[in-house]
Amino acid sequence: MFKQLFDEVSSTLTYLIADDETKEAIIIDPVNKQIDTYLALVTQYGLTLKYALETHVHADHITASGQLKQRLGLQTGVSEQCGAERADLQLNGGDEIIFGQQRIQVIATPGHTAGSLSFIWRDRIFTGDTLLINGCGRTDFQGGNASELYRSIVQKIFSLPDETLVYPGHDYQGRWVSSVIQEKSINPRLANKSHDEFVAIMDALRLPKPRLIDFAVPANRKCGLDEADVLQG
Repeated sequence: MFKQLFDEVSSTLTYLIADDETKEAIIIDPVNKQIDTYLALVTQYGLTLKYALETHVHADHITASGQLKQRLGLQTGVSEQCGAERADLQLNGGDEIIFGQQRIQVIATPGHTAGSLSFIWRDRIFTGDTLLINGCGRTDFQGGNASELYRSIVQKIFSLPDETLVYPGHDYQGRWVSSVIQEKSINPRLANKSHDEFVAIMDALRLPKPRLIDFAVPANRKCGLDEADVLQG
């Protein structure tokens, strides 16, 4: 089972994947404001949610992973490079997440942040903010680096088969899915762009600071839980 969910406030795309036989499941990039939706789906389909995985420590919303752990007893997973000490799994490229008969491959794709990860499942990749549809994540905070982002996309994501489906962590124009060949061909920041051209594009963006960054980043390093939540849990 595969569900793609959308949080309108932050334009975050969340992914729920379940093994049909065992009903074991994972969720990628859950948003705290949508926790009731996730719990309803778990109940509706009789799922055992085993893992909540983060593509990175987010700056624009608070994760639901800590709350889901408290409610359902799952394990949380964040890149070891993110400084999220409360996460159960400190993930690195090359790790695998197994649930039921399904397997998630973890690849390190730094650049948007130092700890950005992407997750491969079957014929699709969940890229977080590393690669967006016709775009990519910014590189001007949380250890971001345009050179690293270029290498992550070109050497790792673009080395996958052309037909690989690309499911990003955000979209702001109502789009849901792309593919490796589409992003290679028409992504305005990447298609036919050299490393130096890409870096120049990213350096010239001058984007405003995310509204919630000063609150969201430290909260997400605690899996979305504050000290009171932890004590109550």
